[in-house]
Amino acid sequence: MYKTIIAVGLGGFIGSVLRYLVSRLTAGVDFASLPLGTLTVNVLGCFVLGLLTGLFERTGNLSPEFRLLLTTGLCGGFTTFSTFMGENFSMARNGQFMLMAAYLIISLALGFVLFFAGYAFSAKIRL
Repeated sequence: MYKTIIAVGLGGFIGSVLRYLVSRLTAGVDFASLPLGTLTVNVLGCFVLGLLTGLFERTGNLSPEFRLLLTTGLCGGFTTFSTFMGENFSMARNGQFMLMAAYLIISLALGFVLFFAGYAFSAKIRL
């Protein structure tokens, strides 16, 4: 149990730091007035989780702790659903309903497409 908690915590620490770095790198970049940092980490996280899902299906030699470090920890710490919802709330409160709708649709569509792409890409990796 302690190994699992430490693994998830370590992955979460790494994912959170990476999320912070991406938000710093994308600060000031205007992409159709969308919150680019959150969009980037969420769709990239979908790709990585899809990739890991495909890889985990093909290999049985990874410990459950390592899998949780990468999925629940790293991907969970890297992506941010609560920030995504907060940004949508702010857009709605400011009357930016079209921007909010575009952000929701783009995030969900890209998230699904990139999860699937990551999963498909995993088949190309030799283990």
